[in-house]
Amino acid sequence: MSKRNSQAAKSAARERLRQERERQAKRDKVKRQVIVACSIVGVLAIAGGISYAVVQGNKPGYWEAAKDDKLVKPANTTGKNGTTVVIGKSTAKKTLVMYEDPRCPICAQFEQTVGTTVDKDIDDGKFKVQYVGATFIDNGSPGEGSRNALSALGAALNVSPEAFLEYKTAMYSAKWHPEETDDKFKDDAYLIEIANTVDALKNNKEFQNAVNNGTYDKWALEMSSTFDDSGVTGTPTLKMDGKTLTASDGNVPMTVADFNTAIDAALKA
Repeated sequence: MSKRNSQAAKSAARERLRQERERQAKRDKVKRQVIVACSIVGVLAIAGGISYAVVQGNKPGYWEAAKDDKLVKPANTTGKNGTTVVIGKSTAKKTLVMYEDPRCPICAQFEQTVGTTVDKDIDDGKFKVQYVGATFIDNGSPGEGSRNALSALGAALNVSPEAFLEYKTAMYSAKWHPEETDDKFKDDAYLIEIANTVDALKNNKEFQNAVNNGTYDKWALEMSSTFDDSGVTGTPTLKMDGKTLTASDGNVPMTVADFNTAIDAALKA
């Protein structure tokens, strides 16, 4: 190969290398532009996500918003906000005030062991019962089941006092009452399933609509406030004439024998 041909080949190679470098430079420039554009979009998306989260965070939760609902009082209630629920014969001279939270496992235990005795005493006119519903477990074991179940109890009370008591019994039964940490009562369908074991509520469309539509949600919040204002700090709590009923150990009477002893002493006082 001549020296001239060799120089021409080298020049051609250098030109190809220059052109390839220009093409690579253009590709790098486009790549940088794409990265910058994507970064801007990402920042905007994050900012938008943060803004959305802030807006959502500032929106009131369902139960917080329910405070502004129109109050619908269940039938068979009295008092300013319909939170006085007294069941029993008018001839009964004394009233047993029962404080219960629907999710409370000790309330469930009490109802399963002593509930039948309480109901019989009501039927016999031994005393009336005033029910005060609490929802504090929704705060301790985060959820909404206590409030939702209390609202459903309001719907049952609207049907009749008897339906209310039977529904409460079913709700606290071993079959249907969940663990305290299991917020099963937040599910309307589950509450309706329980209600279908009560004759007066079985396939009762008015009751079911009230549960599904949250008709008595505001009432449940008002009832919960009544408990909060009572000074009672735990459930179940039983009171008569302002005095707390206890067993010999100072705790809630959790057996029929202990309950009968405590209630008889309270009735004689």
